[in-house]
Amino acid sequence: MDPRNPVRRILITGGSSGIGAALARLHATPGVELVLWGRDRDRLASVAADCRARGAVVRSRALDLADPVAALAAVREDDATTHFDLVILAAGLGDIRADGAATEDPALVRELGEVNFTTPATLATALAAAMHARGAGRIALISSVAAFFDLPHSPAYAGSKAGLTRFAGALRLGLRGSGVSVTLVSPGFIDTPMSRRLDCAKPFLMPVDVAAARIARAIAQRRTHLVLPRPFAALRAAYALLPRPLGHAILTRTRVTQTPRP
Repeated sequence: MDPRNPVRRILITGGSSGIGAALARLHATPGVELVLWGRDRDRLASVAADCRARGAVVRSRALDLADPVAALAAVREDDATTHFDLVILAAGLGDIRADGAATEDPALVRELGEVNFTTPATLATALAAAMHARGAGRIALISSVAAFFDLPHSPAYAGSKAGLTRFAGALRLGLRGSGVSVTLVSPGFIDTPMSRRLDCAKPFLMPVDVAAARIARAIAQRRTHLVLPRPFAALRAAYALLPRPLGHAILTRTRVTQTPRP
């Protein structure tokens, strides 16, 4: 945390697993109030207990971010009582088309669109307005390096994260000079349950605690964009320079399968 602008009241979505849970534990120190959201009630309770043991005051809320209307009502209620200094919108779903299928299930496309784009964009907008009125705040949006590539096995995931990436940049520009910062995080392969479900090459796989520490530092420094692991920034640049037919030929030859979501 920045001692000149200490963060004391924090909301983390996706706090029951993966990057969200790691960030919750990292921020759980005496004097900090954490509000953790997650879909899995039991895992959320376990993370909350860990954070309380580290000295934080913790409240948790179990809800499904596939319902943006309910999520918006919940965030307005929580912010009215807590006045968040920092919000980390880490919840997300990562799914791909079924093996051998030509397209994804339309219901999956809708769900990923809501959880990965519509709901976090809605929450970030509501919280940005509240923080703007207070004159300060930090918002972090967890996207993915998938946003940089045309992934034939996961168009809904890549597309929803691409939308979130563009939204973060536009929101940041709109808040310029307001005292409210927006940090976009684009992770590659991080050792989380989401990545473990994938059966494919996972270059530069990063431990989740290392990723959480780098994300927290980027937020504290009010960085606009963090790509991690770092080599993915170079891969993004290289892909942009490739002739499109060559880039697409590489991507279509990449085989990826996935264990179904529990």
